[in-house]
Amino acid sequence: MTDTVVRRFLDTADRLQNKVAVSTCRNGRWMDLQWKDYLEMVQSIAAGLKSLGVEPGDRVAILAQTRLEWAAFDLAILGIGAITVPIYPSSTAMEVQFILQDSEAKVLVIESAGTWSKYQASVHSQSAHSMNIDTQTTRSSLQALVCLDSGKMRGDNTFPSLSLEQFMQSGAAVRQRQPNFFTEAAQKLSVDQIATIIYTSGTTGRPKGVVHAHQQILSEVVEAFPLLGVSSQDVALTFLPFAHVLGRIEIWGQAVVGHRIAYAESIERIKDNLMQVKPTVMIGVPRIFEKIHAGIQAQADISPIRRKAFNWALSVGREVSRCKQEKRSVSLQTAAQYLVAQRLVFQALQDRLGGRLRFAVSGGAPLSREIAEFFHAAGLLILEGYGLTETTAAICVNTPFDYSFGTVGKPVGEVKIKIADDGEILVKSKKVMKEYYKNPEATREVFDGEWFRTGDIGEFTESGHLKITDRKKDLIKTAGGKYVAPQRLESLLKLSPFISNAHIHGDQRKYCVALLTVAEDHLRRWANEQNLQAKSGTHLLEEMIEHPKVKDLFRRAVAEANAQLASFESIKNFAVLPRDFTIESGELTPSLKVKRKIVDERYRDLIDSLY
Repeated sequence: MTDTVVRRFLDTADRLQNKVAVSTCRNGRWMDLQWKDYLEMVQSIAAGLKSLGVEPGDRVAILAQTRLEWAAFDLAILGIGAITVPIYPSSTAMEVQFILQDSEAKVLVIESAGTWSKYQASVHSQSAHSMNIDTQTTRSSLQALVCLDSGKMRGDNTFPSLSLEQFMQSGAAVRQRQPNFFTEAAQKLSVDQIATIIYTSGTTGRPKGVVHAHQQILSEVVEAFPLLGVSSQDVALTFLPFAHVLGRIEIWGQAVVGHRIAYAESIERIKDNLMQVKPTVMIGVPRIFEKIHAGIQAQADISPIRRKAFNWALSVGREVSRCKQEKRSVSLQTAAQYLVAQRLVFQALQDRLGGRLRFAVSGGAPLSREIAEFFHAAGLLILEGYGLTETTAAICVNTPFDYSFGTVGKPVGEVKIKIADDGEILVKSKKVMKEYYKNPEATREVFDGEWFRTGDIGEFTESGHLKITDRKKDLIKTAGGKYVAPQRLESLLKLSPFISNAHIHGDQRKYCVALLTVAEDHLRRWANEQNLQAKSGTHLLEEMIEHPKVKDLFRRAVAEANAQLASFESIKNFAVLPRDFTIESGELTPSLKVKRKIVDERYRDLIDSLY
């Protein structure tokens, strides 16, 4: 049998059949699924797909939140030689329509009846026609819909709409006739066979379908996970969207390594789920760690005594962190102080994260060095990695035994990296995509011979760790000819617990300005402590940000960021927005990165007024 993630999954399920593979929370109760039962679920789904006429090479789209069924469908689709096409649940009707048409999906797996309504809206959407989307083409390519949650769906005369129960029943007949169907199909897989087409979210224009074969996904997980030291004894809490490649490697990595995965109920429930699951490892995006950091800072500010104790503990922790980074021993006095700091301050923080977290991995966007050093001082190691959808996630990563804060680590496995004359990072690796689906022009643009152009600017440190300075297309060139990396400025601003998001503007302008959004919970708590009252409940936040004390709060945050910046890159003016950027409003990508062009356009008049 060809070595693929599916073959590794079969080996893992056989080796660990009575161990827990998956934990999921339903109606407030956590339930465990053993590896033999997980395999059974995947085999039943594969048979269900066969009953719907899915053949090798056919595309199956999944439009659902992160959940057990998503992962099981993915492994089933890959195992029978079909192709998984993930769609973000936050996608607009027009985006859903485009992806279904472009991929020519044969089956669509949807979350619920509500998701079905969204799909129907896309079919009949007038806006689809404005993008030259042929709704009839999409309808003719789709042959069935499968709904994961129970609920009534309006039928469609063109193709059947099945509940998960009906779908499984249709697959049972296939398994009776062909009990070894899944294993036999998996044996026929080749490494060059397409496994998935992942459509990039993009900031403007149509999404591009990134094509990955089985070779790419296996190369990623068999090298990255052992490098991090993940074993079958580990427990991970997963919450990232599986439509994002960073989320997908959690599915594939578990199939290879055999650790237990617990599915968070939602992003909002992560704090509770961390304490319930007690994970040993976790993969997240910077925004998650920034929010935890802001929450910790807000708790420390509850009283002057608490703040003083926290600052003392943090200063001791920073000294221990420096010793670990520089690989030198900690003095007896500092070690004794650290034990006290651990008992008085840090243990409570670690308990809020479950108490067993060996390390967390951050990817998807840049993590500020200040955040990484803060958590390390408090006893939690966050390892930043780097990669793109086109590189099957990580091509560089820090590890528990070789890390350097402010960098994204060293190349993973067989990855080769070189820096072009203009500073762009070029990559050569088995992990790099085959192509952009049905888009040869875009494919040619990102390849320089065998080397893939990442679009990121970076450099290697003396220790051989890669440091990302910015996106090539995001670099700001001021009217004075100076180049500014906006992500660094934004990271410094978000160190304030009162700032949720930041957007820097300054291209071809005299200086840089910032749009800031409010971390509302922290600001309200602070306002209550200051006895600040608003006249109206309806526009409470809008009134609050106009208060002189609140304005001064944000002015100080900007000043603290500027203190670490050169004069040409410092923020000369700013505005505080009355609402946060969101995925739903189109201002954030699903991985919580600000869409610069969208924000620049949407707030053009406000930005102009800052000059």
